[in-house]
Amino acid sequence: MPEPPNADLLDRLAEDFPHDVTLGTMFRSPGLRVGGRIFAFLGHGGELILKLPADRAHELVTAGTAQRVTMGTRTMREWIELPTRPDRDATLTLWRTLAHEAHQYVNSLPAP
Repeated sequence: MPEPPNADLLDRLAEDFPHDVTLGTMFRSPGLRVGGRIFAFLGHGGELILKLPADRAHELVTAGTAQRVTMGTRTMREWIELPTRPDRDATLTLWRTLAHEAHQYVNSLPAP
């Protein structure tokens, strides 16, 4: 399977995290996980998809920074997608900030 768009940005993002973050997959796309749970992964179009608290996700969608993620007919409350920007450095800067929030959030959730 070919590497998805922006896989290099995800690799650069992964370097920012401590040893508790590992690479994984979600829906056959590369992602980042903590404690065995995915907190960020690439969508098939190269956008970054993150898990954040529902109120923070709503805030980012309302501000126009992110879009809701819909899986089938279900709109996810805690999952958002961040589109890429023409400037890859600007994309990575935004992704870094919000991926760290997602990491902290997912790491704080009780174990399944």
